[in-house]
Amino acid sequence: MTWNDFIFFALPAVLCWAIGALAAWKGRTIAAYGCTIAGLLVFFAFIIGMWIALERPPLRTMGETRLWYSFFLPLAGLIVYSRWRYKWILTFSTVLALVFICINLLRPEIHSKTLMPALQSPWFAPHVIIYMFAYAMLGAAAVMSGYLLFFAKRSMGEHEMEICDNLVYVGLSFMTIGMLFGALWAKEAWGHYWAWDPKETWAAVTWFAYLAYIHYRLGQRHSYRPALWMLLVSFILLQMCWWGINYLPSAQGTSIHTYNLG
Repeated sequence: MTWNDFIFFALPAVLCWAIGALAAWKGRTIAAYGCTIAGLLVFFAFIIGMWIALERPPLRTMGETRLWYSFFLPLAGLIVYSRWRYKWILTFSTVLALVFICINLLRPEIHSKTLMPALQSPWFAPHVIIYMFAYAMLGAAAVMSGYLLFFAKRSMGEHEMEICDNLVYVGLSFMTIGMLFGALWAKEAWGHYWAWDPKETWAAVTWFAYLAYIHYRLGQRHSYRPALWMLLVSFILLQMCWWGINYLPSAQGTSIHTYNLG
């Protein structure tokens, strides 16, 4: 399995997700579940195929992490749809996944099979996979906040805000677990749990931003719009932590996390 095969898995997966999203709009719950899950299975089959072909987890490059993010976005959308029956969430998650898939089709960032010693730790794979799932859940929260701020036709209420809250609770919980795995990985690979590397600094900033949102919501239950703006700002910080850091001067030649640049 190579990146040349990606399009033959990505297109059927996106088609299944699109049909599932359309079924959700029409109230066909079983079809929405079936098509979305079918798309996830097709897409995950490519991930497994890449894993076998590379003889390592496909987690080294930004292209490979985008692969996981494209998978987890519809999964997060399905979780939200299953819990709260928001018809639009499967459409948004499909569109966002398609964006990352198109980026990978244009720039797959192909690398060799070999992992550098720092990436051969058993903590590496769970650290990145858990982070990608956390990013997907927090991405769903950002989509929800954007929808409520700019597109909702009626005034928002506590029910809608509780959806954002629950997504952040799950996302931040997984981010925390991923951060702990990352600390164990860092200790094994570089001899210290935390060194305030630029990547680690932005990870801490992102973590505290979402924690601030939670505390704000606990203290200001009926102040909705500031909380939603906090979610959008937090998601921008998340993007800086994920890939934006690679383009900052502070990370060039100094960050231990720039090994995956294409």
